[in-house]
Amino acid sequence: MVDYIIIGAGSAGCLLANRLSENEANSVLVLEAGGPEPLPEMRVPWLWRDLFGTEVDWQYQTEPQPQLNGRGLDWPRGKAFGGSSAINNMIYIRGAKWDFDRWAELGNEEWSYEDVLPYFKKSENQQQIQDEYHGTSGELYIDKLPTVSPVSDNIQRFIDAGVEFGLPHNLDFNGETQDGVGAYQYTRKNNERWGAADAWLKPALKRPNLTAIPYAQVTKILLDGTRATGVEYIHEGELKQASAAKEVILSGGAVNSPQLLLLSGIGPAKHLKQMGIPVAVDLPGVGENLQDHPQVVMSYSGSPSMRVPEEDLQAAALEFEQSRTGLYAMSWGSVGAFVRTRPEYERPDMQLYSSPVPHHSPIGGDFYMTMSLCRPKDRGHIRLKSADPLAYPIIQPNYFEQAQDRQSFLDGVKLIRRMIQTKVYQSYVTAEVQPGDHIQSDDEIMAWLRDKLGTTWHFAGSCKMGVDEMAVVGPNLRVHGVENLRVIDASVMPEIVAGNINGATIMIAEKGADMILNQPT
Repeated sequence: MVDYIIIGAGSAGCLLANRLSENEANSVLVLEAGGPEPLPEMRVPWLWRDLFGTEVDWQYQTEPQPQLNGRGLDWPRGKAFGGSSAINNMIYIRGAKWDFDRWAELGNEEWSYEDVLPYFKKSENQQQIQDEYHGTSGELYIDKLPTVSPVSDNIQRFIDAGVEFGLPHNLDFNGETQDGVGAYQYTRKNNERWGAADAWLKPALKRPNLTAIPYAQVTKILLDGTRATGVEYIHEGELKQASAAKEVILSGGAVNSPQLLLLSGIGPAKHLKQMGIPVAVDLPGVGENLQDHPQVVMSYSGSPSMRVPEEDLQAAALEFEQSRTGLYAMSWGSVGAFVRTRPEYERPDMQLYSSPVPHHSPIGGDFYMTMSLCRPKDRGHIRLKSADPLAYPIIQPNYFEQAQDRQSFLDGVKLIRRMIQTKVYQSYVTAEVQPGDHIQSDDEIMAWLRDKLGTTWHFAGSCKMGVDEMAVVGPNLRVHGVENLRVIDASVMPEIVAGNINGATIMIAEKGADMILNQPT
């Protein structure tokens, strides 16, 4: 028996393992379905897309989307120490101040921006910015990409075009405001990926009171009545059990966490009965409120210098192997913006990314402009397909179900087209490749959007935090109606934050660890 069992060694689980094991009196067990770090490509920042569909990806797929011509979308999720921080694009965005104040308005006391800022700062080791918004002594290394040609040209042109378009130049999307155009910050150290396992799990594994078991898939949370007592898991082909004296902490993410609760009899009673699972706790919100940042990519042809030649990619790969340096700014989305698609909006509703297009990309063109919806209205769900714990769940995000989301993307296409008309871009843009100049009417643009809309791989909200009847956990992250069980990961976000969500997920874990360690005895 151990004191704490952490299910999942992702961004949240790695940090929790470190913080809880700092006290040598606490014994901690981490169970991760993936491996320690099986692929060397995981270290190379600009190879992140190559990790999708491999052994370090759960390789989930959504249900066919009625509003997207029946397409099912791939939903990559990290399956390794570090979780999705081991396969993501490493962009570090916290979310806007308003997002966290909104959480507090929804009944989550002590989750306002003022409350959560210290936890952002605690985990951060900011390499370039030193002010009241940032920390420099944490374990998570954060910096901006080096200004290496040809990407440096794209960064500067995008910023210049944005300023000409009327956007403020924002030197820090994680500072005073999120509005404007600027370069992104990344979780990198010495030009390599620096994920949650690097920052927290690997250093903590030296402690005798922490054990992390790879390739261990948890299949059930064990309950004594409504009290969590441990877990059941598969490891090396055997079904095993582990007991927790204090707490079981679920950090599986927006897909795995609700799935495991349902498999354990915690969730909507009607759905559980349909699956033949005995109802332990009737909790209707489990798996509901699923959110994502949908995105679409527009691309343009222009100056050949804006495309990354294949020989440069090969040269950078060789340089990485020899000296751990190279053209790391080839990562997708090295520069971007937070914009309002309509001037009357109080806050940005769309996030933009821009970067050169490698020769091998299926997108076409010489550079791309991606837009991602900051605060979608669409809400989906996670449900079981069967009671088999190894069967993948039903993932239904309901993309484009809400008219407001469709309108935001329609407005977004028009905004990018106006931005391309700036003098900066017109000096080298020759044509629009996607969707193409032949697509002009609202109906034509919407048809293209339905055919091309994708995901930014930001999945959240399916075990939401709150005090209403659909909340799964309270502001203390404890599962309603269950003793000694918490959910601490992106699934607890009541509303998804604007921008990439890894930073906010880490903050949730930091604050959750503090709650556990400082709770009344």
